[in-house]
Amino acid sequence: MAEMCLRVYDCRGPPVHPSGAEERREGSRGQRHVAPPARGGSGAAAGRGRRCPRCAPDCAAPRRAGGAGAAPPPSRRRALHPRLQVCSGGKRRSGRAGAGGFPPFPLFLPFPPSSLPPLRAERALRLSRSLRSMAGPAAVRRRGPGCGSLLVLLPALLESWAACQAPPVPAAEIPADGTELGVERRFVPESCPRAVRPGDFVRYHYLGAFPDGTRFDSSYDRGSTFNVFVGKGQLIAGMDQALVGMCVNERRFVKIPPKLAYGSEGVPGVIPPNAVLHFDVLLIDLWNSEDEVQVQTYFKPEKCPRTVQVSDFVRYHYNGTFLDGTLFDSSHNRMRTYDTYVGIGWLIPGMDQGLLGMCVGEKRIITIPPFLAYGEDGDGKEIPGQASLVFDVVLLDLHNPKDGIAIENQLVPESCERRSQTGDFLRYHYNGTLLDGTLFDSSYSRNRTYDTYVGKGYVIAGMDEGLLGVCTGEKRRIIIPPHLGYGEEGRGKIPGSAVLVFDIHVVDFHNPSDSVSITVHYKPSNCTVLSKKGDYLKYHYNASLLDGTLLDSTHSLGKTYNIVLGSGQVVLGMDMGLQDMCVGERRTVVIPPHLGYGEDGVEGEVPGSAVLVFDIELLELVSGLPEGYMFVWNGEVSPNLFEEIDQNHDGEVLLEERSEELLLV
Repeated sequence: MAEMCLRVYDCRGPPVHPSGAEERREGSRGQRHVAPPARGGSGAAAGRGRRCPRCAPDCAAPRRAGGAGAAPPPSRRRALHPRLQVCSGGKRRSGRAGAGGFPPFPLFLPFPPSSLPPLRAERALRLSRSLRSMAGPAAVRRRGPGCGSLLVLLPALLESWAACQAPPVPAAEIPADGTELGVERRFVPESCPRAVRPGDFVRYHYLGAFPDGTRFDSSYDRGSTFNVFVGKGQLIAGMDQALVGMCVNERRFVKIPPKLAYGSEGVPGVIPPNAVLHFDVLLIDLWNSEDEVQVQTYFKPEKCPRTVQVSDFVRYHYNGTFLDGTLFDSSHNRMRTYDTYVGIGWLIPGMDQGLLGMCVGEKRIITIPPFLAYGEDGDGKEIPGQASLVFDVVLLDLHNPKDGIAIENQLVPESCERRSQTGDFLRYHYNGTLLDGTLFDSSYSRNRTYDTYVGKGYVIAGMDEGLLGVCTGEKRRIIIPPHLGYGEEGRGKIPGSAVLVFDIHVVDFHNPSDSVSITVHYKPSNCTVLSKKGDYLKYHYNASLLDGTLLDSTHSLGKTYNIVLGSGQVVLGMDMGLQDMCVGERRTVVIPPHLGYGEDGVEGEVPGSAVLVFDIELLELVSGLPEGYMFVWNGEVSPNLFEEIDQNHDGEVLLEERSEELLLV
């Protein structure tokens, strides 16, 4: 049995702190202050922390200031008689879970039974009977001013204490007599991943009313939730019990009897003595000081070549809600991503942690306790103090300032005789997307290649680099970080700080210094007569672009193409490519655009700046006119040839009169 000491002291004056000042505790922060007694609203800490003299260091715990449901104040009434205080030699033990203070008792029992030593109930009852037998009918009742016999009072005290040691009754349906705690679960959400446990911090709204419906307090009227730890004596015992097991968004109707509320004294001017209290409670938030950031990934792409690391720059969309689902912010509403570095203090600590390891395209829910978010003060705007935050995040973009371009070869032709170099002129098709696949541009949609010089600053730096070393017909993916793309400002449909992905197909390229390229595939052995300027040639050809796209063919027309070589009837590159051919010879002539159809091309037939490829077979060659001849006649000569040619009978034959029959030098 723990040591007991009995002291009689005068309770008419308030007990004081050893320093001479009164002591109290305010708020959920647990700060200690040496100050005059606090006076608050309903449930506020109106009394002082009481100390027993000498033997008990803390017979009554300091009170917490708060709203309805806060721990009750001790009696401020001055007793007319000295009160008997019974203290244990050990630490005070509370008789009601988390009560944090004691309701007043009648004068003959002015202290809570819980301040007795932690005896078992049956031992206390036996001790009580022994004391009663010692007193007997002949016991001397020594009376001072208002004092009774210790032997008479002590059994009653022990019996009262033993009664208080019965285990608490679990919250259940509200009993008819209103003597026990009653809890009615009026709404329970379908999903309840977590319920309140002792030691958790909660934020809840409530309406406080008496049984007749008269309201005495409401958190809604103050426009803010009531924020408190559960099970730490910061609430009246009934509320401490009623909150345990609640889910966020759950609504409970709680009926608290006086013994678990403000007792026989109540709160002057607010709650009358022995009042039954009704609370309509809605739980908004719940967290524990041991919580960590919670990450729930609900979509992850099959391919994840890279994840977010410290110092990476990310672009993401998010919806920010409280734990009860209330939306407080959304990047979607602004139609603009949130762009930031990760892990270097630009974000709240919880978001810094929650974004690590994400893939582009991944979607996850990040739940952040307030001490890793905006803490006790909130953000001063939409986010209140002590609020848990839930972010539904989709990662759209990711890069590091140290990144260079990345190249993924998708198709490289088996034959690649030449690769692009600085100064070359390229024609290519492309699809331009953001890293999440959003299309921002396409040359295919315009049905026209993008034509540019490479390595001369005509395109963004990343593309200048990515187009070097390509073959005609090659397909590759070029991934360009924003510092080698359009930077922080972006351009058009390209947002700022965006990584760009270009899927390109090289159609052709050339250099302005290029000349005609001739490849002979077949040459007859008896090749004695070679074509020259002025010769009349008949030949077949297939004309295509450098990527193999067919432009034209004499075979499909069923007739040869006939020209006088060097007369300007074909492009300069073709005139050059037909020189020195034998009849029966087959060759491929590659003509750069400056020797073909130039930058403009032929509308509807040949694109601008296109390299042309002609597969040629020479079928017939007629040597040019002898020196001094103006023309030759390719048919039977009529005896009246001059008259037939001179159509206007003016004695002169002009070129316009029979030009289709003449082959000019």
